[in-house]
Amino acid sequence: MKITGNLCICLVSLMLVAAPAWADCSNKAPLVGVNLAGAEFASNKLPGTVNVDYVYPDPVDMRLFHSQGMNTFRLPVLWERLQPRLFAELNQAELQQIKKVISTARELDACVVLDIHNYAKYRDQVIGSAAVPEAAFLDLWTRLATQFSGENGLAFDLMNEPAAMKIADWTKLAQRAVVEIRKTGSKNLVLVSGGRWSGAHEWSKPFDGLSNAEALANFHDPARNYAIEVHQYADTDFSGTKTECVNPQRLETIMAEISSWSVKYKQPLFLGEFGTSNSQACLVALGAIIAPMKSKTVWRGWTYWASGRWWGNYPLSIQPGVNGEMMPQMKVLSTIL
Repeated sequence: MKITGNLCICLVSLMLVAAPAWADCSNKAPLVGVNLAGAEFASNKLPGTVNVDYVYPDPVDMRLFHSQGMNTFRLPVLWERLQPRLFAELNQAELQQIKKVISTARELDACVVLDIHNYAKYRDQVIGSAAVPEAAFLDLWTRLATQFSGENGLAFDLMNEPAAMKIADWTKLAQRAVVEIRKTGSKNLVLVSGGRWSGAHEWSKPFDGLSNAEALANFHDPARNYAIEVHQYADTDFSGTKTECVNPQRLETIMAEISSWSVKYKQPLFLGEFGTSNSQACLVALGAIIAPMKSKTVWRGWTYWASGRWWGNYPLSIQPGVNGEMMPQMKVLSTIL
């Protein structure tokens, strides 16, 4: 068909109107941001009441972090709230809360990382047990991938710190989950947590005869749009529960070793959780953790732990003050924003 000049202009205009308003998470380089905690709070109250027992991110906070240079928000949620019964339909009220967060992110041209924050459990029962068969986990992600089909500004974080399962069992299940997600036609970025607590500091340490370094060396995604997620805290037991921090040189070694693993096995990395208190020693330690993030060939990005209006005096929080002032950790993070 012959296209005249005027018709060509009209077609181009239509294509521009139809284009998505926000970028694909896969194309942002790097993904840089913060965990907006709250929706996973009160896990002992199920389902709980939103804004009473748990809370979703405030758009004001999202906009403020975006103004500081962040383009990614990791959103921890509970499986039990999203899907009150295994193999059942997803909870529409909870989905609407998630969609509100996505809508704000869309306005900011930012990415949302949907994080199932369950440690490989459902109602305190381990995935793979008689109470929670592995098929239930696959069902959850098939439903979520179908529900958010076309939402390219949303990344899928399969499971936060799957410590309840053995590394071998978790890795096999994660591999199956990625395959099932791709069967739905989803092209979303998928983040695959390392086993146990996903700690970079113990990446090569065997547990039950297998380390994360070994188990994930050959992980693959049919769509080639994934990253292996690691976590790393700076306190004395690397748990993120204390205010004192280890020697920064130790952290530099940890991050250098896992970066080398990434290069060797061609496995892209994402630092899903890390954080420190705001003491001067810990701020130096924070700088040691984030220094390798400048390598885009290794790291797809990072999300600091954490922010959220219900944290109170939590020492790792970078929730802005009442007048919008930023916490000291943000000054360190700004060096790689």
